[in-house]
Amino acid sequence: MKFLILSCNTGEGHNAAGRAVMEWAQRMGHEARMEDMMLLAGQRVSRMVGGSYVGMVKHAPGAFHMLYQAGGKLSSAKRQSPVYYANHFLAKPLARYLEKHPADVIVTPHLFPAETLTYMKRRGMTDIPVLAVGTDYTCIPFWEETRCDGYILPHPDLMEEYVHRGIPAEKLFPLGIPVRPAFSEPETREEARQKCGLPQDGKAYLVMGGSMGFGKIHLFVSELLRQREPGDSVVIICGSNQSLEKTLKKLFGASERVHILGFTREVHRYMAACDVIFTKPGGLTSTEAAVRRIPIVHTNPIPGCETANLEFFGSRGMSLPARKIQEQVEAGKRLLEASEREKMRKAQRDNIDPQAAVKLIRLAESGRF
Repeated sequence: MKFLILSCNTGEGHNAAGRAVMEWAQRMGHEARMEDMMLLAGQRVSRMVGGSYVGMVKHAPGAFHMLYQAGGKLSSAKRQSPVYYANHFLAKPLARYLEKHPADVIVTPHLFPAETLTYMKRRGMTDIPVLAVGTDYTCIPFWEETRCDGYILPHPDLMEEYVHRGIPAEKLFPLGIPVRPAFSEPETREEARQKCGLPQDGKAYLVMGGSMGFGKIHLFVSELLRQREPGDSVVIICGSNQSLEKTLKKLFGASERVHILGFTREVHRYMAACDVIFTKPGGLTSTEAAVRRIPIVHTNPIPGCETANLEFFGSRGMSLPARKIQEQVEAGKRLLEASEREKMRKAQRDNIDPQAAVKLIRLAESGRF
Protein backbone atom coordinates (compact mmCIF):
# COMPACT_ATOMS: atom_id res chain seq x y z
CA MET A 1 0.00 0.00 0.00
CA LYS A 2 0.95 3.62 -0.47
CA PHE A 3 0.65 5.66 2.73
CA LEU A 4 0.66 9.44 2.72
CA ILE A 5 1.10 11.08 6.11
CA LEU A 6 0.02 14.73 6.21
CA SER A 7 1.17 16.81 9.15
CA CYS A 8 1.63 20.50 9.96
CA ASN A 9 4.60 22.26 11.48
CA THR A 10 3.02 23.46 14.74
CA GLY A 11 5.24 21.80 17.33
CA GLU A 12 7.02 18.47 17.08
CA GLY A 13 4.36 16.21 18.56
CA HIS A 14 2.23 15.88 15.42
CA ASN A 15 5.33 15.34 13.30
CA ALA A 16 6.62 12.69 15.70
CA ALA A 17 3.37 10.74 15.41
CA GLY A 18 3.50 11.06 11.63
CA ARG A 19 7.09 9.82 11.49
CA ALA A 20 6.12 6.88 13.68
CA VAL A 21 3.42 5.80 11.21
CA MET A 22 5.81 6.29 8.29
CA GLU A 23 8.62 4.25 9.87
CA TRP A 24 6.36 1.39 10.92
CA ALA A 25 4.64 1.30 7.51
CA GLN A 26 8.01 1.07 5.77
CA ARG A 27 9.12 -1.67 8.15
CA MET A 28 5.96 -3.59 7.29
CA GLY A 29 6.68 -3.45 3.55
CA HIS A 30 4.61 -0.45 2.47
CA GLU A 31 5.50 2.72 0.65
CA ALA A 32 5.15 5.72 2.95
CA ARG A 33 5.95 9.39 2.69
CA MET A 34 5.26 12.31 4.99
CA GLU A 35 4.57 15.92 4.06
CA ASP A 36 3.98 19.21 5.81
CA MET A 37 0.69 20.15 4.16
CA MET A 38 1.35 23.86 4.61
CA LEU A 39 4.37 23.57 2.32
CA LEU A 40 1.93 23.01 -0.53
CA ALA A 41 1.17 26.70 -0.18
CA GLY A 42 4.86 27.59 0.04
CA GLN A 43 7.61 27.95 2.62
CA ARG A 44 6.30 31.32 3.72
CA VAL A 45 2.87 29.97 4.67
CA SER A 46 4.37 27.01 6.51
CA ARG A 47 6.71 29.25 8.50
CA MET A 48 3.91 31.73 9.23
CA VAL A 49 1.49 29.07 10.51
CA GLY A 50 4.10 27.23 12.57
CA GLY A 51 5.70 30.42 13.83
CA SER A 52 2.41 31.99 14.86
CA TYR A 53 1.40 28.94 16.86
CA VAL A 54 4.74 28.47 18.59
CA GLY A 55 5.06 32.20 19.25
CA MET A 56 1.67 32.40 20.94
CA VAL A 57 2.28 29.31 23.06
CA LYS A 58 5.71 30.57 24.19
CA HIS A 59 4.98 34.24 24.72
CA ALA A 60 1.23 34.47 25.33
CA PRO A 61 0.02 31.19 26.88
CA GLY A 62 -2.92 33.00 28.49
CA ALA A 63 -4.14 34.18 25.09
CA PHE A 64 -3.66 30.66 23.70
CA HIS A 65 -5.77 29.27 26.55
CA MET A 66 -8.54 31.77 25.82
CA LEU A 67 -8.54 30.79 22.14
CA TYR A 68 -8.62 27.11 23.07
CA GLN A 69 -11.60 27.66 25.38
CA ALA A 70 -13.36 29.75 22.74
CA GLY A 71 -12.75 26.99 20.22
CA GLY A 72 -14.33 24.48 22.58
CA LYS A 73 -17.49 26.60 22.81
CA LEU A 74 -17.65 27.28 19.07
CA SER A 75 -16.84 23.73 18.03
CA SER A 76 -19.84 21.75 16.78
CA ALA A 77 -20.64 18.86 14.47
CA LYS A 78 -23.53 20.93 13.08
CA ARG A 79 -21.52 23.76 11.53
CA GLN A 80 -18.13 24.66 10.12
CA SER A 81 -15.70 26.89 12.00
CA PRO A 82 -13.27 29.54 10.73
CA VAL A 83 -10.59 26.83 11.03
CA TYR A 84 -12.41 24.79 8.39
CA TYR A 85 -12.77 27.72 6.01
CA ALA A 86 -9.14 28.77 6.49
CA ASN A 87 -7.89 25.31 5.55
CA HIS A 88 -10.14 24.88 2.52
CA PHE A 89 -7.77 27.14 0.55
CA LEU A 90 -5.28 24.25 0.46
CA ALA A 91 -7.72 21.91 -1.27
CA LYS A 92 -6.58 22.65 -4.82
CA PRO A 93 -2.83 22.45 -4.05
CA LEU A 94 -3.43 19.17 -2.22
CA ALA A 95 -5.50 17.81 -5.13
CA ARG A 96 -2.62 18.63 -7.50
CA TYR A 97 -0.19 16.90 -5.17
CA LEU A 98 -2.35 13.77 -5.04
CA GLU A 99 -2.49 13.63 -8.82
CA LYS A 100 1.31 13.41 -8.92
CA HIS A 101 1.63 11.23 -5.81
CA PRO A 102 -1.32 8.81 -5.61
CA ALA A 103 -2.00 7.22 -2.23
CA ASP A 104 -4.09 4.31 -1.02
CA VAL A 105 -4.65 5.82 2.41
CA ILE A 106 -3.97 9.18 4.03
CA VAL A 107 -3.05 9.38 7.71
CA THR A 108 -3.11 12.76 9.43
CA PRO A 109 -1.99 13.42 13.01
CA HIS A 110 -3.10 17.05 12.70
CA LEU A 111 -6.47 18.81 12.54
CA PHE A 112 -5.60 21.16 9.67
CA PRO A 113 -5.11 18.47 6.96
CA ALA A 114 -8.25 16.76 8.26
CA GLU A 115 -10.19 19.98 7.66
CA THR A 116 -8.82 20.32 4.11
CA LEU A 117 -9.59 16.69 3.31
CA THR A 118 -13.11 17.10 4.70
CA TYR A 119 -13.70 19.97 2.29
CA MET A 120 -12.31 17.90 -0.58
CA LYS A 121 -14.46 14.88 0.21
CA ARG A 122 -17.59 17.00 0.38
CA ARG A 123 -16.88 18.33 -3.11
CA GLY A 124 -15.86 15.03 -4.67
CA MET A 125 -12.21 16.11 -5.02
CA THR A 126 -10.91 12.87 -3.45
CA ASP A 127 -12.19 9.51 -2.32
CA ILE A 128 -8.96 8.33 -0.65
CA PRO A 129 -9.68 6.87 2.82
CA VAL A 130 -8.47 9.13 5.64
CA LEU A 131 -7.41 8.09 9.13
CA ALA A 132 -7.08 10.90 11.66
CA VAL A 133 -4.83 10.42 14.69
CA GLY A 134 -5.53 12.15 18.00
CA THR A 135 -2.25 13.13 19.67
CA ASP A 136 -3.67 14.39 22.98
CA TYR A 137 -5.67 12.64 25.68
CA THR A 138 -8.81 14.63 24.97
CA CYS A 139 -11.00 15.48 21.97
CA ILE A 140 -9.60 18.82 20.86
CA PRO A 141 -11.97 21.44 19.42
CA PHE A 142 -13.10 21.03 15.79
CA TRP A 143 -12.36 17.30 15.33
CA GLU A 144 -16.12 16.75 15.24
CA GLU A 145 -16.60 18.99 12.19
CA THR A 146 -14.24 16.84 10.12
CA ARG A 147 -15.41 13.89 8.04
CA CYS A 148 -12.57 11.39 8.20
CA ASP A 149 -13.17 7.69 7.61
CA GLY A 150 -11.66 6.69 10.94
CA TYR A 151 -10.29 8.32 14.08
CA ILE A 152 -7.44 6.76 16.03
CA LEU A 153 -7.93 7.53 19.73
CA PRO A 154 -5.12 7.52 22.30
CA HIS A 155 -7.08 5.39 24.81
CA PRO A 156 -10.41 3.53 25.11
CA ASP A 157 -11.46 5.78 28.00
CA LEU A 158 -11.79 8.66 25.53
CA MET A 159 -14.53 6.99 23.49
CA GLU A 160 -17.37 8.61 25.44
CA GLU A 161 -15.88 12.11 25.08
CA TYR A 162 -15.48 11.76 21.30
CA VAL A 163 -19.03 10.42 20.90
CA HIS A 164 -20.39 13.21 23.08
CA ARG A 165 -18.67 15.73 20.82
CA GLY A 166 -20.49 14.28 17.81
CA ILE A 167 -18.17 11.74 16.18
CA PRO A 168 -19.93 8.42 15.39
CA ALA A 169 -18.79 5.56 17.62
CA GLU A 170 -18.33 3.25 14.63
CA LYS A 171 -15.59 5.55 13.31
CA LEU A 172 -13.58 5.47 16.54
CA PHE A 173 -10.62 3.11 16.98
CA PRO A 174 -8.90 3.43 20.40
CA LEU A 175 -5.56 1.96 19.32
CA GLY A 176 -3.22 4.42 21.05
CA ILE A 177 -0.82 7.14 19.90
CA PRO A 178 1.80 5.90 17.40
CA VAL A 179 5.41 6.13 18.53
CA ARG A 180 8.55 5.32 16.57
CA PRO A 181 9.89 1.72 16.68
CA ALA A 182 13.02 2.82 18.56
CA PHE A 183 11.02 3.55 21.73
CA SER A 184 9.92 -0.07 22.13
CA GLU A 185 13.22 -1.71 21.17
CA PRO A 186 14.99 -3.23 24.18
CA GLU A 187 18.13 -1.47 25.40
CA THR A 188 19.74 -1.75 28.80
CA ARG A 189 20.58 1.32 30.82
CA GLU A 190 24.26 0.45 30.62
CA GLU A 191 24.18 0.14 26.82
CA ALA A 192 22.24 3.38 26.45
CA ARG A 193 24.57 5.32 28.76
CA GLN A 194 27.60 4.09 26.88
CA LYS A 195 26.14 5.17 23.53
CA CYS A 196 25.04 8.53 24.95
CA GLY A 197 28.42 9.18 26.55
CA LEU A 198 26.99 9.30 30.07
CA PRO A 199 28.71 8.01 33.22
CA GLN A 200 27.70 4.51 34.29
CA ASP A 201 27.60 5.41 37.98
CA GLY A 202 25.04 7.56 39.76
CA LYS A 203 21.47 8.42 38.88
CA ALA A 204 20.57 10.37 35.73
CA TYR A 205 17.75 12.89 35.35
CA LEU A 206 16.36 13.74 31.92
CA VAL A 207 14.84 17.19 31.38
CA MET A 208 12.87 17.66 28.17
CA GLY A 209 12.54 21.30 27.23
CA GLY A 210 10.77 20.51 23.99
CA SER A 211 10.77 22.67 20.89
CA MET A 212 9.11 25.42 22.90
CA GLY A 213 10.68 24.89 26.33
CA PHE A 214 8.61 24.75 29.49
CA GLY A 215 8.25 27.54 31.97
CA LYS A 216 11.32 28.98 33.68
CA ILE A 217 13.55 26.06 32.87
CA HIS A 218 16.72 27.76 34.11
CA LEU A 219 15.19 28.03 37.59
CA PHE A 220 14.13 24.40 37.44
CA VAL A 221 17.63 23.23 36.48
CA SER A 222 19.14 25.33 39.27
CA GLU A 223 16.88 23.63 41.82
CA LEU A 224 17.55 20.18 40.37
CA LEU A 225 21.30 20.74 40.60
CA ARG A 226 20.90 21.92 44.18
CA GLN A 227 18.99 18.80 45.23
CA ARG A 228 20.84 16.13 43.26
CA GLU A 229 23.27 13.79 44.96
CA PRO A 230 27.01 13.95 44.22
CA GLY A 231 27.73 11.88 41.12
CA ASP A 232 24.22 12.26 39.63
CA SER A 233 23.93 13.38 36.00
CA VAL A 234 21.47 15.82 34.43
CA VAL A 235 20.63 15.67 30.73
CA ILE A 236 18.69 18.56 29.20
CA ILE A 237 17.25 18.24 25.69
CA CYS A 238 16.23 21.62 24.28
CA GLY A 239 14.87 20.39 20.95
CA SER A 240 14.90 23.04 18.23
CA ASN A 241 14.85 25.86 20.79
CA GLN A 242 18.32 27.22 20.03
CA SER A 243 17.86 30.25 22.27
CA LEU A 244 17.11 28.00 25.24
CA GLU A 245 20.10 25.81 24.46
CA LYS A 246 22.42 28.82 24.29
CA THR A 247 21.11 30.22 27.58
CA LEU A 248 21.42 26.94 29.44
CA LYS A 249 24.94 26.32 28.17
CA LYS A 250 25.95 29.76 29.36
CA LEU A 251 24.47 29.15 32.81
CA PHE A 252 25.24 25.48 33.38
CA GLY A 253 27.67 24.36 30.69
CA ALA A 254 30.58 24.28 33.13
CA SER A 255 28.67 22.33 35.81
CA GLU A 256 29.87 18.81 36.50
CA ARG A 257 27.86 16.04 34.86
CA VAL A 258 25.44 18.39 33.12
CA HIS A 259 24.77 17.53 29.47
CA ILE A 260 22.89 20.11 27.36
CA LEU A 261 21.68 19.02 23.93
CA GLY A 262 19.81 20.61 21.06
CA PHE A 263 17.67 18.67 18.60
CA THR A 264 18.34 14.93 18.61
CA ARG A 265 16.81 11.81 17.08
CA GLU A 266 18.16 9.80 20.03
CA VAL A 267 15.51 10.76 22.59
CA HIS A 268 14.58 7.09 22.97
CA ARG A 269 18.16 6.30 23.95
CA TYR A 270 18.40 9.08 26.51
CA MET A 271 15.11 7.86 28.01
CA ALA A 272 16.62 4.39 28.32
CA ALA A 273 19.77 5.84 29.89
CA CYS A 274 18.04 7.97 32.54
CA ASP A 275 16.12 7.14 35.72
CA VAL A 276 13.45 9.88 35.70
CA ILE A 277 12.15 12.34 33.10
CA PHE A 278 10.83 15.85 33.76
CA THR A 279 8.66 17.10 30.89
CA LYS A 280 5.64 19.21 30.21
CA PRO A 281 2.62 16.99 29.45
CA GLY A 282 2.70 16.97 25.68
CA GLY A 283 0.78 14.01 24.30
CA LEU A 284 3.62 12.59 22.23
CA THR A 285 6.53 12.98 24.64
CA SER A 286 4.41 11.61 27.48
CA THR A 287 3.41 8.60 25.39
CA GLU A 288 6.99 7.98 24.23
CA ALA A 289 8.18 8.10 27.83
CA ALA A 290 5.44 5.69 28.93
CA VAL A 291 6.33 3.29 26.11
CA ARG A 292 9.97 3.51 27.26
CA ARG A 293 8.73 2.86 30.83
CA ILE A 294 10.66 5.74 32.37
CA PRO A 295 9.05 7.35 35.45
CA ILE A 296 7.56 10.75 34.58
CA VAL A 297 7.26 14.01 36.48
CA HIS A 298 4.96 16.36 34.61
CA THR A 299 5.82 20.02 34.85
CA ASN A 300 3.37 22.87 34.23
CA PRO A 301 1.29 22.35 31.06
CA ILE A 302 0.59 24.70 28.20
CA PRO A 303 -3.04 25.64 29.03
CA GLY A 304 -5.45 23.67 26.87
CA CYS A 305 -5.04 20.08 25.74
CA GLU A 306 -1.88 19.61 27.84
CA THR A 307 -3.97 20.26 30.95
CA ALA A 308 -6.10 17.27 29.90
CA ASN A 309 -2.97 15.18 29.30
CA LEU A 310 -1.73 16.05 32.79
CA GLU A 311 -5.00 14.95 34.35
CA PHE A 312 -5.17 11.76 32.28
CA PHE A 313 -1.67 10.58 33.17
CA GLY A 314 -1.76 11.70 36.78
CA SER A 315 -5.14 10.14 37.54
CA ARG A 316 -3.94 6.76 36.25
CA GLY A 317 -0.63 6.77 38.08
CA MET A 318 1.45 7.15 34.92
CA SER A 319 3.09 10.38 36.09
CA LEU A 320 3.47 12.62 39.10
CA PRO A 321 2.21 16.15 38.47
CA ALA A 322 3.57 19.04 40.52
CA ARG A 323 3.11 22.78 40.09
CA LYS A 324 6.02 24.29 41.99
CA ILE A 325 9.63 23.76 40.94
CA GLN A 326 10.78 22.44 44.30
CA GLU A 327 7.89 19.98 44.38
CA GLN A 328 8.73 18.78 40.87
CA VAL A 329 12.30 17.99 41.84
CA GLU A 330 11.19 16.28 45.05
CA ALA A 331 8.71 14.17 43.07
CA GLY A 332 11.53 13.07 40.76
CA LYS A 333 13.64 12.01 43.73
CA ARG A 334 10.74 9.95 45.10
CA LEU A 335 10.52 8.10 41.80
CA LEU A 336 14.08 6.87 42.31
CA GLU A 337 12.69 4.54 44.97
CA ALA A 338 12.19 1.05 43.55
CA SER A 339 8.61 0.63 44.80
CA GLU A 340 7.43 3.96 43.40
CA ARG A 341 9.21 3.37 40.10
CA GLU A 342 7.73 -0.10 39.59
CA LYS A 343 4.22 1.07 40.50
CA MET A 344 4.37 3.76 37.83
CA ARG A 345 5.82 1.41 35.23
CA LYS A 346 2.95 -1.00 35.83
CA ALA A 347 0.46 1.82 35.28
CA GLN A 348 2.23 2.70 32.03
CA ARG A 349 2.13 -0.92 30.86
CA ASP A 350 -1.57 -1.14 31.71
CA ASN A 351 -2.54 2.00 29.77
CA ILE A 352 -0.10 2.60 26.91
CA ASP A 353 0.27 0.21 23.96
CA PRO A 354 3.67 0.37 22.21
CA GLN A 355 2.14 -1.35 19.15
CA ALA A 356 -0.37 1.38 18.36
CA ALA A 357 1.23 2.20 15.00
CA VAL A 358 1.28 -1.46 13.97
CA LYS A 359 -2.42 -1.77 14.78
CA LEU A 360 -3.15 1.39 12.79
CA ILE A 361 -1.39 -0.03 9.75
CA ARG A 362 -3.21 -3.36 10.10
CA LEU A 363 -6.47 -1.41 10.20
CA ALA A 364 -5.48 0.44 7.03
CA GLU A 365 -4.59 -2.85 5.34
CA SER A 366 -7.97 -4.32 6.20
CA GLY A 367 -9.92 -1.36 4.85
CA ARG A 368 -12.52 -1.92 7.57
CA PHE A 369 -13.13 1.67 8.53
